[in-house]
Amino acid sequence: MQKSTNDECRELYNFAERILFMKQILIIRHAKSSWDNFLQKDFDRTLNDRGMRDAPAMAKRIADIGIKIDAFVSSTAVRAFTTATFFAKAYQQKTKDIIAVPELYHAGEETFYKTIRSMDDQYDSIAIFSHNPGITNFVNTLCETKIDNMPTCGIFAVESSIDKWKDFTEDNNQFLFFDYPKNLS
Repeated sequence: MQKSTNDECRELYNFAERILFMKQILIIRHAKSSWDNFLQKDFDRTLNDRGMRDAPAMAKRIADIGIKIDAFVSSTAVRAFTTATFFAKAYQQKTKDIIAVPELYHAGEETFYKTIRSMDDQYDSIAIFSHNPGITNFVNTLCETKIDNMPTCGIFAVESSIDKWKDFTEDNNQFLFFDYPKNLS
């Protein structure tokens, strides 16, 4: 049976609507951190040598394949914010443009949802930098794809069929990709 012009137009409209009303979210765990100073507060831990290699390499990798990021949102803990800085740099963004969200330090699932729902609708794609165990728990609520553990500098990406961030829920998300530094080899 041949499609009518109306059916073709409806399909084209549905495709266009899907593209117009989509938001992408990249959830990124901070890169590997240092445990050299046991007296240092957890919040103040820096990246170790591996983290200092992995963060710029992963940022370059996703920038080079054309993944768009409009806004960088980060925990204010040193290791997460430093990781976000490497990603922002790969996208020619300034550190001062990273949206600092202190609540993302050891955030639970609801904090992630609240943060996402508060984003400005001008952003179509956001990257959120945070910590385990909350980050693993959160990504496992987003779609049917599940992971055992979010590795350091791991990236879990979904797209959501919404046009306003305030409408973000665990429904209507489609898995895009999961990547982490050990895949770089």
